[in-house]
Amino acid sequence: MSIPLSRLRLQSRLAVILAVGAAAFIASCSRETVRRPEADVGMSLSAPASQPPAEEQTYGFLPPVENPVTTGENIYAQSSDEMACRLRLKRLGVVFSELPPINDGGFCRIDNPILVSGFAGGAIGFKPAAKLNCAITEAFARWVKGDLVPSTRLRYLSGVDTIYNAGGYSCRTMNHRRGARMSEHSRGNAIDVTRIKLNNGKAVKVHKPGWFSFRERGLLNSVRAEACDYFTTVLGPGYNREHNDHFHFDLMHRRNGYRACR
Repeated sequence: MSIPLSRLRLQSRLAVILAVGAAAFIASCSRETVRRPEADVGMSLSAPASQPPAEEQTYGFLPPVENPVTTGENIYAQSSDEMACRLRLKRLGVVFSELPPINDGGFCRIDNPILVSGFAGGAIGFKPAAKLNCAITEAFARWVKGDLVPSTRLRYLSGVDTIYNAGGYSCRTMNHRRGARMSEHSRGNAIDVTRIKLNNGKAVKVHKPGWFSFRERGLLNSVRAEACDYFTTVLGPGYNREHNDHFHFDLMHRRNGYRACR
């Protein structure tokens, strides 16, 4: 059966229209019209002046996606208590960053560790930066704000510049003794302070001061006496040989709420 000439002409025109539309769609999706990232996620390479900043770029028809690591978002699972604790740290001005879970076997683990590097919004340094849990960090920040800084201003008319420590997390036993129970350091639940540098340049070392070091003795005695309002354990010079050159603070849980301040 023959097809009328008018129908053939109509089919021909439709084929031409479809071909032109397909060509236009392909052209609109060409490489020149699709913006691409200039570097892998997490790299901090500067964009050329002729292009918009990286955070304003779009990739074709997809919305821009931010890297949670570079934007400071916590990417590790946390309980509501951990999230609330971090909110309190931020209000206290603690400078910290998130770390992946630490698990070195046995008691040596921190499920939600942080790396702490400063206090009071960065005005007080904490060196070296230490791996800690959130609870001990909060107690330490409250002690710095509520006791240490007022004590240094009272005795030296100066605030605190830097607090030096002997580390936070460490998978070891108490006093490094074989067969002893595991230290609170193995859970990131302890801090050892070795030296306190003041804004006036004075460096107060944690040791047993001489008889005529009145201001230094007064500051160290204040730390020993008042720190137990914040910690469950405070050990320092005079307690034993292992603590002659630092203060040890921790939040060990004991029966009946007993606190050890020596």
